[in-house]
Amino acid sequence: MLPTTPASAPAVIPHPEGVTNEDFRAAMSRLAAGVVLVTAYDADDGPRGEDVGMTATAFVSVSLEPPLVMVSLRDGSRMDDLLAEQPMWGVSVLSESQRHIAGRFAMKGRISDRLLFEDIPYVRGEVSGALLVGGALATLECRTEQRVVAGDHTLVIARVLEANLPSGDGGPLTYFRGRYRQLN
Repeated sequence: MLPTTPASAPAVIPHPEGVTNEDFRAAMSRLAAGVVLVTAYDADDGPRGEDVGMTATAFVSVSLEPPLVMVSLRDGSRMDDLLAEQPMWGVSVLSESQRHIAGRFAMKGRISDRLLFEDIPYVRGEVSGALLVGGALATLECRTEQRVVAGDHTLVIARVLEANLPSGDGGPLTYFRGRYRQLN
């Protein structure tokens, strides 16, 4: 049976399996996720190239032997397009004090990434060439091993080539019920 809605509200149409986008989104918002900044260097963007960043909450460890991680990227996003061409990239595991960085790189229709990195402390990864955020709880340098199309996203599986712990201060930044949170 289809859910009923007031005449003025848009109809909620379930997928053939029965779940609506709204129900699925609400259920998944109850799953706490860590927040990372995925970065890569786009050498093809003008004479000097450009550093690109994207906030991600769909990031997981996949394997210890070999060390693999996975990030989910929206199809057609700038990072999806870049990582289809550039196999080397970085990840900064953000601390609870770095909420402003997560918000900055999650904005739609944002200004140039070059300006977004302007006042953030970072180092350039020696292996990947990607920017790694100073004060992050951990940083990883990765090389794409596999790309898997999954619905409206691409799952990028990568081998971790370098892992560092630049800061042990503070707790992780998490995302829960549609907001950035701190562990208490």
